[in-house]
Amino acid sequence: MRRPLSLALRLTLLFAIAASIVFPVFGWVISQSAERHFEAGDTNELNIIATAVEQALATDRAGDTLTPLQQRFDDILVGHHHASLAIITGDTAAIYTSPGPDLTSFIALDSNARDSTQPRLWVHKGHSYRALTRPIKPMTTPANSTYRMAVAVPIDHHLQFLTTFRQTLWLMIATGIVTMSLMGWLAVRQGHAPLRRMVTQIGRISANKLETRLTPTAVPYELAGLATSVNEMLDRITAAIHRLRDFNADIAHELRTPVSNLMTQSQVALSRPRTADQYREILGSNLEEYERLAQMVNDMLFIARTDNTLAIKNLSKFQLLDEVEALFDYYSAWAEERHISLAVNGDAVFTGDRLMLKRALNNLLSNAIRYSADGGTVQISLNLKGGETVQILVENSGKEIPGEHLPKLFDRFYRADPSRQQGAGTGLGLAIVQSIIKAHGGRITVTSNHGITRFQINLPQGPVSTDH
Repeated sequence: MRRPLSLALRLTLLFAIAASIVFPVFGWVISQSAERHFEAGDTNELNIIATAVEQALATDRAGDTLTPLQQRFDDILVGHHHASLAIITGDTAAIYTSPGPDLTSFIALDSNARDSTQPRLWVHKGHSYRALTRPIKPMTTPANSTYRMAVAVPIDHHLQFLTTFRQTLWLMIATGIVTMSLMGWLAVRQGHAPLRRMVTQIGRISANKLETRLTPTAVPYELAGLATSVNEMLDRITAAIHRLRDFNADIAHELRTPVSNLMTQSQVALSRPRTADQYREILGSNLEEYERLAQMVNDMLFIARTDNTLAIKNLSKFQLLDEVEALFDYYSAWAEERHISLAVNGDAVFTGDRLMLKRALNNLLSNAIRYSADGGTVQISLNLKGGETVQILVENSGKEIPGEHLPKLFDRFYRADPSRQQGAGTGLGLAIVQSIIKAHGGRITVTSNHGITRFQINLPQGPVSTDH
């Protein structure tokens, strides 16, 4: 897969593209404005000369004597640098021509065109002119007689200036585009400096250096959210690593006892010859430790699976009362042995993973029986609250759990009474319960007051989402 362009290159290209569009447009507008300025000046000069000539002919009363008129025409051209004037009669006889280009040829070329007050571009003998023709009706001519006038001004110097101006302008535009692109690159690079510093800081973070935190107030506003998110991520990673370290330490601690028992019993068995019954007794004791290890491994795998995927795949609708009564039948002998009463009230229909929820209830019930006082009571209540939440209460009478232990009861391998570790299970039962309840989108809490310990589960009614 092709690697995307860097942000700096993308922004630099955007600057270059924007400059390549904007600068040429501005250059074209400026060039057109300069050209129109010269054209307007030339047109104004031609109109001034043409109007003066028209007024001279319109006020002439000299009859056939043209000498005074010619002098007036010469005077009109004074002050108009290199302007040329020609006047011809209807039969193309010239009555006045000024020094300069032969305007009679322009009049002849323009004779078929409509009369116009707008000048035209005329090229004559390698030189460019802006020329204007007009019909004139002198006072002294017959009614149907009309003269034709042509006036022109050279524009070579204007065109040369415009050519040089355009070359300079386009050179400046090209230089501006390159300069703008370089400045854009520098601006982007400078703008990305806080981001590079953040990357450098993050690069220094390792499993042994998780205390590094970014300062949101020390970076631009646009990066403050990123810095905050990185800090929150680091907090989660730090907490996860600490939990992993604690979990590893707990696993090592929990595995050490059964492994040590196995080693001790095996060493004792091998220390001297023994009878078959003695070996059988030792193997039976070892089998109990193996079963404990297997149960611990299975519980840890289950917690890891639910923590990572939280996937509820086997959805079904079932009666909670049926599951509780089945568990009561299973634990009835143990409860009778300790004279503990088992009671259930209420019922609710729930949609979820039946086997997983049954395992959670099994762990809670065995935990309640284990820590109930002899002759006590274990009661389970099933309720549907508001038609949307299934509530399950598991209560047992017995020794109260101190308040400082309650928030930690669902931690892995945690026991409120360390002196009762032996025979008290793997220490993962309540952690498994919490994982199952969370997987179903629910919540579990515990209270212990006045000799009653109560676990309360609230589960959303209806099917849960399998996408987590």
